[in-house]
Amino acid sequence: MKLQSLAAAVALVVSAVLITGCDQAEKSAQQLMGKAAESAKQAIDDTHKAAEQALSDATGSKEKADDDSEKKPSSAQEI
Repeated sequence: MKLQSLAAAVALVVSAVLITGCDQAEKSAQQLMGKAAESAKQAIDDTHKAAEQALSDATGSKEKADDDSEKKPSSAQEI
């Protein structure tokens, strides 16, 4: 009987250790997912800023080119 009681106690202790280990693994996984989510958000924000800058540059360049093309005909007319 003592052997069965000892085996049951050992099984309970092992189960408790495994559950504790699983909880710690879950917490670590949650922290890792949180960091990954923050990194993804930062990458999206950086990409958005770069896209806005590229659009601004393209629009600014186009407007500047339009301004230059508008000036050329009027310069030709003055001559």
